[in-house]
Amino acid sequence: MTHLQRRHVLLAASAVPLGVHAHHGWSSFDPERPIYLEGKVLKVRWQNPHAELELEIPAELKLPADLAQRVVPAQTSPVDGKALLAKAVLPNRKDRRWEVELAPLTRMQAWQVQEIKTGAAVSVVGFTLREEKGDAVLRAEYLFVDGKTYGLRSSPA
Repeated sequence: MTHLQRRHVLLAASAVPLGVHAHHGWSSFDPERPIYLEGKVLKVRWQNPHAELELEIPAELKLPADLAQRVVPAQTSPVDGKALLAKAVLPNRKDRRWEVELAPLTRMQAWQVQEIKTGAAVSVVGFTLREEKGDAVLRAEYLFVDGKTYGLRSSPA
């Protein structure tokens, strides 16, 4: 193989995406309509640019009566705080599987979030794509796991 042929092979290989997952820019999400999801973790990708979960939602998802009263970390109050929880609604779409985008690993580590395992039960409040169009994706603002609340938009302290 000549140098020129190798260069064409390398250029062609670099044009092929490494995965089918598409990263969604934050501007695609609707910050005016927080969504509540809960369910069982089917898959975990604990990697950058952010950790991700595939969540299986129960067919009869219900908004918890105590959601607005849940304690949130103090440092998240200036960002969104309890008002976000009070405003949360269920999604209109009926997808049973959702991709949940968490925070970058450095922020997950700062919060001391242990790696979430397949089969774990979690709930989240966050934002989905505008008008719930496109993929069933949620950008998590609050993560509730093992009785703890993590404010993923900010860092602890």
